Amino acid sequence: MSKPRKPKGRPVSGWLILDKPVDFGSTEAVGKIKWLFNAQKAGHAGTLDPLASGMLPIALGDATKTVPYVMDGRKIYEFTVSWGEERSTDDLEGEVTQSSTERPSEEAIRAVLPAYTGIIQQIPPQFSAIKIAGERAYDLARDGETVEIPSREVEVHRLTLLKAEKDRAFFEVECGKGTYVRSLARDFGRELGCYGHISELRRSFVAPFAEEMMVPLEELVELEKIEDRDERLAALDAFLVDTGEALSALPQIRITDDQAHRLRMGNPIILRGRDAPVSEPEAVAFAGGQLVAIGEVGQGEFRPKRVFN
Repeated sequence: MSKPRKPKGRPVSGWLILDKPVDFGSTEAVGKIKWLFNAQKAGHAGTLDPLASGMLPIALGDATKTVPYVMDGRKIYEFTVSWGEERSTDDLEGEVTQSSTERPSEEAIRAVLPAYTGIIQQIPPQFSAIKIAGERAYDLARDGETVEIPSREVEVHRLTLLKAEKDRAFFEVECGKGTYVRSLARDFGRELGCYGHISELRRSFVAPFAEEMMVPLEELVELEKIEDRDERLAALDAFLVDTGEALSALPQIRITDDQAHRLRMGNPIILRGRDAPVSEPEAVAFAGGQLVAIGEVGQGEFRPKRVFN
């Protein structure tokens, strides 16, 4: 019987809050970070188009278990809509499909914004990762097919016009999971009768990570010049955010080392004390400041669903 293969790389865990540059894909960014950190596992929480810059949270090691919690978080984008052209991709990269010499006034732009705030119905772009009959919409679009993508419900918490010029307008939006900013630009242009597309897009926030946590890619790449491997990896690891930071919105439970051992073995633990929660669909257990498990609280017990080394 052959021995199981030893995973390549280090068992390093944590979040790297990357400031992704323009013209660099999300998958490409994850590959670069995984290589720089010599990590066994890596993944990202929320794709950013190559045209877009800004916050791309990348999970290493055990932090990949917390990716869904970050994917569900609120996001803030700053974006520019250029008027006069609608494009196949709803951004600068696509071909022009509609054009107009009309330009909207600032008053007209402000007047349409309330209709795009709150719970709204939105049709994703033709060039998106939405699956249609098992295939990605962008693959079908590249093959020249026009597909009917059904509208879906998304939430826009806040939408602000920052500045309006003749040929373009600058916005900031705070939104929930699954919102396409490119679709907002397309729909603005259609409603205003002038057409429009995204010409600049930057993500400045992905809950719960703050903007000041972002690390520019060039700053990390610069560390490749450190010849000593251990010194270089230590310098990179200093940029990592603790895995538990991704779960800050969940109820927190402090446990002992003995309880942590039981949870890591997959066993429930009894919760005692006046402040112990009675019932929680999801909560997080910490021992000595270290993340131990995500689990469910009920009938005086914490039952682990995901455990961390």
